[in-house]
Amino acid sequence: MRRVALLAVAAGAYLVAAWMVAPGFYDGIAPPQPYNFVCPPAIAGATGGTPLSGHLVIKVFSGVSEASSAFTDDGQVVIGFLPGAFDSTGKTSITVDITPVVPCPKPPGLTFDTNAYDITADAPLANQPDRTKWPTLVMRYSNLVVGPSFVYRAQSPDGPWASIGSNAQAQIWTIDVKTDQLGYFAAGYPSNAISNTPGGGNQILPIAVAALIVVVLLAGIPLAMVRRRQTRGAVDGEDGDDESP
Repeated sequence: MRRVALLAVAAGAYLVAAWMVAPGFYDGIAPPQPYNFVCPPAIAGATGGTPLSGHLVIKVFSGVSEASSAFTDDGQVVIGFLPGAFDSTGKTSITVDITPVVPCPKPPGLTFDTNAYDITADAPLANQPDRTKWPTLVMRYSNLVVGPSFVYRAQSPDGPWASIGSNAQAQIWTIDVKTDQLGYFAAGYPSNAISNTPGGGNQILPIAVAALIVVVLLAGIPLAMVRRRQTRGAVDGEDGDDESP
């Protein structure tokens, strides 16, 4: 039983250390830096600051725009372009700008968890039938909000806003999507879809991860006991074989 006790103590010590020390098993799922809201929700209080814009100049070589990413200076929006993403006819460079929209759009029937951003370029996107070659837009959101379900796009801050979906896999506190057009973007959900419990879905993940680790560690204790009994039985059997008749 001493080995089992040591395993239990080690598991408990690991959980305490991982809880108190960074980086630990929470590394990568800790709450993000405060979100810079244009219109902060009441729960955000004085956290965050002024949302920042982004600017990028993409070079064009032999008529093909190079691969690059435009992002806001606070990292709340990133849009990545593959080679040839733009129709660069007659261009030697292409300028992309990302600007927070002020005041906040409030379309009927929708709740936005992120700021709205106007993403523009001085050249149109190339016609890409292959969706995998479309630019990828990544929007970060606050851990204080419910969490968006979709990215919405419009050609005017007044709308209409249409969902362009979202990718199934994304890093925590972000939502991403492919887009074949630039314009105005925001991430949110239909207002009647879920209850407005701030952070409701986001706070469950760290607890679930911790619980899973505890289950895995505790599951090893019975296995260790079984192996110990099997080892002891094997030793006893060997001792019995050595006895004289």
